[in-house]
Amino acid sequence: MAAYIIVRMHVTDMEQYKEYAKATPDVVAQYGGRFIVRGGETVTLEGPEEKDRIVVLEFPSLDQAKVFYGSEEYTAAAKLRAGAASAQFIAVEGV
Repeated sequence: MAAYIIVRMHVTDMEQYKEYAKATPDVVAQYGGRFIVRGGETVTLEGPEEKDRIVVLEFPSLDQAKVFYGSEEYTAAAKLRAGAASAQFIAVEGV
């Protein structure tokens, strides 16, 4: 069953964040994932206005999403955003 990682990213230094954004696509693909949403226009339909960058990744399974997130490759990429953004990552199974 497919699973998704939903990310809310509060970017504080876009120039540094761009280095992280360049490094992640290859790592996501290496672990069988793909980008569904990657920071496009956001419109809040209900609740507090969403101002953070939203990213949605799809993986073949919840286990594979967790393997990606805990991988050495992603850990190295994530270090590139240290000091440039804070994030919330949520993994959820699809239906």
